[in-house]
Amino acid sequence: NPFNPTTTIGFQIPDYGLVSLEVFDLLGREVATLVNEEMKPGRYEKKLDGSRLASGVYLYRLQAGSFVQTKKLLLLH
Repeated sequence: NPFNPTTTIGFQIPDYGLVSLEVFDLLGREVATLVNEEMKPGRYEKKLDGSRLASGVYLYRLQAGSFVQTKKLLLLH
């Protein structure tokens, strides 16, 4: 999943509720918040612009209600 410098993160929300989608570096520092709001059920896509980030591995965390998922991203400039 390498990207340069933008990528689209797709996700699906099953129930209405608070959703957060955050991106972290490997030291655990938050580098971007893509979503932090109440959302209706459905499919969504959010763009991450990595042009101001250093090349490397990043993690994104999707949290919707009790569901939490973390995945890896690889940014190559």
